[in-house]
Amino acid sequence: MREPVGSLAAVDTEIPRLDRGAIEEARRRLEGRVWRTPVVRCDQLEARCGVRLWLKTENLQRGGSFKVRGALLAVERLAAGGSRGVIAQSTGNHAISVALAAQQYALPTVVVLPRDAAPSKIRRIREAGAQVVTAGTLLADRLAAVDELRALHGYDVIDPYQNPDVVAGQGTATAELIGQVAAEGVTLDTVVVPVGGGSAVAGACLATQGTGIAVVGAEPRSVPALTKALRAGRPVTVPAQQTIADGLRPDRIGALPFELAHATVSAVLTMPEEAIADAVRAAFLHARLVIEPAAATALAAALEHAPQLGSDVGVLLSGGNVEPSLAASLLTSHHGPALKDGAC
Repeated sequence: MREPVGSLAAVDTEIPRLDRGAIEEARRRLEGRVWRTPVVRCDQLEARCGVRLWLKTENLQRGGSFKVRGALLAVERLAAGGSRGVIAQSTGNHAISVALAAQQYALPTVVVLPRDAAPSKIRRIREAGAQVVTAGTLLADRLAAVDELRALHGYDVIDPYQNPDVVAGQGTATAELIGQVAAEGVTLDTVVVPVGGGSAVAGACLATQGTGIAVVGAEPRSVPALTKALRAGRPVTVPAQQTIADGLRPDRIGALPFELAHATVSAVLTMPEEAIADAVRAAFLHARLVIEPAAATALAAALEHAPQLGSDVGVLLSGGNVEPSLAASLLTSHHGPALKDGAC
């Protein structure tokens, strides 16, 4: 009998070796399967921060986020190996992406979400044919549930942080960003990416190897998982606090992302809730982009710290799966810096 892969008992001890070549392989495997999302600029945002901002609009990606990239690769490999089904835990976007990818191969799928997951994300997962299980509000709760489900079903686990296909797939978004900007005759000084469990920042570190481009992570001040890990020299669990950036709620950075990022990432910027909310409004009012607070965390960091990041700054707008009620609340709020309406 084929043994399922992805046991979470081993995720902190078995760390795969990845390099820039993994990004190139991932790009080849994803050719024609994901959208080459536009990179856009916005006069008003650039006037506000004083540098050129190159916004990678993965909010327009299939499934609503860049995470479909890694999910497609991971599911493809498991399906080719005879997988009986897949299990994933997530705050939302990874689960959506795994469900969509597994649907292509008719693989049974179970996803574990926090019990307070956004209803719109739960709906999208169920529309893709996956079973949804909720477990607590902490990463540890979801991991425990995944272990139980794996033992019950014998399905393969697609971890959102520890799977090398996932990390390499996510890195193709940053690689595309760099290439699209280079096609305009410009070399980025810095890329800013949001940090939750760490797949985005790890992928960005792979994608920028040998380029001289700095990688800066952005995370909610209320969930500083990478900041605390860098101080401790290892992944640590941080106290769980509320954040509107539900995609960045994991309270512990993955071991694989930490291994890739700790010696490469130039800085990690922690953003307050008000700045994240303001960036959601700024993207909508000025750039006409609907982005979720996780993506807005990276934009907020770029807007606030741009002078220290260089003259050309790339920003990974990681997703657009924002709960409609939250979007309405944020867009009608007047907290944060005053914004003047107007498109780019």
